[in-house]
Amino acid sequence: MKAVASKPTPPATLVIFGGSGDLTRRLLVPAIANLCNDGLIGNDLQIIGIGSREGDDAMLRELLDEFAPKGACWDSLRSRITYLAGDFTQPAIFDAVKDKLGEGNAAFYLAVAPQFFGPIVESLAQAGLMEETGSRFRRVLIEKPFGHDLASAQALNARILKVVDEAQVYRIDHFLGKETVQNIMVARFANAWLEAVWNSRYIDNVQITAAETVDVGTRGAFYDATGALRDMVPNHLFQLLAMIAMEPPNDFGADAIRSEKAKTLRAIRKPTEDEAKTDAVRGQYQAGKVDDRKIKAYAKTDDVAADSRTETFAALKLYVDTWRWAGVPFYLRTGKALAARDTEIVITFKPVPMALFRDTPVDDLPPNRLVFQLQPNEGVDLGFMVKKPGPAIQATTVSLDFAYADHFKIGGRTGYETLLYDMLMGDQTLFQRADQIEAGWAAIQPILDAWAKGGPEPYKPGSAGPAGADELLARDGREWHQLG
Repeated sequence: MKAVASKPTPPATLVIFGGSGDLTRRLLVPAIANLCNDGLIGNDLQIIGIGSREGDDAMLRELLDEFAPKGACWDSLRSRITYLAGDFTQPAIFDAVKDKLGEGNAAFYLAVAPQFFGPIVESLAQAGLMEETGSRFRRVLIEKPFGHDLASAQALNARILKVVDEAQVYRIDHFLGKETVQNIMVARFANAWLEAVWNSRYIDNVQITAAETVDVGTRGAFYDATGALRDMVPNHLFQLLAMIAMEPPNDFGADAIRSEKAKTLRAIRKPTEDEAKTDAVRGQYQAGKVDDRKIKAYAKTDDVAADSRTETFAALKLYVDTWRWAGVPFYLRTGKALAARDTEIVITFKPVPMALFRDTPVDDLPPNRLVFQLQPNEGVDLGFMVKKPGPAIQATTVSLDFAYADHFKIGGRTGYETLLYDMLMGDQTLFQRADQIEAGWAAIQPILDAWAKGGPEPYKPGSAGPAGADELLARDGREWHQLG
């Protein structure tokens, strides 16, 4: 995590497997162009796209033009993009890459289906492409999902780390590139008043939400084999949980931060067989509408089994068994075709004693809440109580709001800028280590096992999810923070 002015990246070649795919076109290359506009990438960065479609350099450049920010930086970067057509399951493509790279620095981005992660890393190593000599670096960036359960994540880690070093592996979670996510650590550790109440004495519960209004769309084949729990919880939501619940690191170095996150994830209490059934809710959206947009039932989506039991919504109650968080429930939920696009972390503080207010017209004082809003509008909101003007003592909630857009220029960012920059600089702070990955899967494995039987609860598009999600909190005398 950078605490000083950022320097330009060193000379390097970024090799993208899946160079003509949507991820590259919509997110990666625009992010690189943004870094160029910021003066953080110079004229010594080369890009090689690798794909299965026939074509040449001109074909790839034209394909990338659609989403790239126009200007002198893009014009310069565009001329340094080349294309290799080939089958990356065969050795020939790796020999061709080796010839093009020579002895320079290189990073390999695996923007491909998960089943190719292990084979590509092995092929890179076998071709000598991962060898680091002198000051030369060779790094590999791996997208999620990293495994589909604990056993597969452990097997993939073992396979990769057999041929490359952990220091060369950058497991990407694009949520961690968002400014507000990184701001969680600054907000916690740079403000003494906040860290002083950051514990079970003052905090009643924590809610982490990642809600989408979109349906599965054209991703039926991927989603039906994955589901909401696997897709979002052990990576995105657990990384947010770790930032909220981690202990202060000794410094902002990658090893210190990642070690504290790993400790936190290992401290998540694994649900018992009964708890996996009662404290985890799954749902599947039916036909309906989100706003004015018609949504067909998930089971009617292309490439989805007609009798699919895959969940499009998941809600969990978990505990982090540390001294700081003993007894504080963490409620997590994520889903598609919901009422609002809303990714947020809500810290609800414990209520104050009512003795002072027993003779005033106050039936119930709402608790103080701190909300980290990650999308769509990045910011932080603190709700607290004040007295209404007038002779009677009447309390009402007001808020202190901070919106990133009001103070900083953040438009046009994809969320990958920081991650790509950090990778090229060799900073692994925002990337997951093997033990973090495995700790996340270990925490939800009992739920995956419990969900091997039965099916999801139906819910209407445009709602907040299935009724069971509300009941999960109602049993504890709580309710979800409203979406949107």
